[in-house]
Amino acid sequence: YGWLIRYMHANGASMFFICLFLHVGRGLYYGSYTFMETWNIGVLLLFAVMATAFMGYVLPWGQMSFWGATVITNLLSAIPYIGTTLVEWIWGG
Repeated sequence: YGWLIRYMHANGASMFFICLFLHVGRGLYYGSYTFMETWNIGVLLLFAVMATAFMGYVLPWGQMSFWGATVITNLLSAIPYIGTTLVEWIWGG
């Protein structure tokens, strides 16, 4: 029954992200972005969830080339002061 667990996990993860995006859309519709502190915390949480999914699934299972992973993680180097150090930490170097 490993195939069942695998497909349920994949579909559940996709549904989780669909729910996250619907939640963001609802916040945009109702103007929740006007509460800056709350909205920014939510955006940071969304980015953290997306980064976790990227590092935990996309990279280890070879869904993306090494070049693609390098390009995407190097986008973090645009963060002032800590960007380069953050990229090196992610790659374990």
